[in-house]
Amino acid sequence: MLRAIVTAGPTYEPLDRMRHLSNHSTGRLGIELANHLTRREVSVTLLKGQLATWSGESSARKIIPFTTGNDLGDKLKKLALEPCDAVFHAAAVSDFRFIDIRSPDRIHDGRTIGEGKIPTGDGQLVATLAPTRKILPLLRGLFPRAWIVGWKYEIEGDRDSALARAEKQLRRGETDLSVANGPAYGKGFSLLTAGNSLRHIDRRDELYRELSDRLLKRPATSDH
Repeated sequence: MLRAIVTAGPTYEPLDRMRHLSNHSTGRLGIELANHLTRREVSVTLLKGQLATWSGESSARKIIPFTTGNDLGDKLKKLALEPCDAVFHAAAVSDFRFIDIRSPDRIHDGRTIGEGKIPTGDGQLVATLAPTRKILPLLRGLFPRAWIVGWKYEIEGDRDSALARAEKQLRRGETDLSVANGPAYGKGFSLLTAGNSLRHIDRRDELYRELSDRLLKRPATSDH
């Protein structure tokens, strides 16, 4: 039986114990893909963001929650100790994390990020952000024999620019396939492989079927 990991939903980065920085990902695409793969008799481990709001049922063999980008990365490292044939990285990882909070009267200088609760009556605050660790470029090193699929969701630009960014992701992340979508791309999805081979797909169910068809044509890692 083929074994796959699917990541779904958003990460979040804490400001204090009550507030965080996240994104609008619902987790729907990754969860539905995991369900589709499960129906096709793939053994799926679903890494699901704790803030995923999609209410549909999850039927993966195993479901593991994650919180921050570092937490997701650590859990992928643990899963890399087990055989894996494919990784579908559909999770939306926050691009930034908080590293410092300051205020004019300096009462918040030195506060530990992610602890306590910052009082709203303390006046204006300035938060400093730093880029988070990218997950996709780590996957080839963690899963050297797996088929790796990444997503490139673009808001600004047009279809050509979205495809150009997906191609760049494909090269930098050493992935086997990149799925381009989002407002910049327009309706549907594009599957981009090495050599700029493109395939446009209109609907989610067609995307899930195409991805599972390609996976099922591959031998299990134990057969390599």
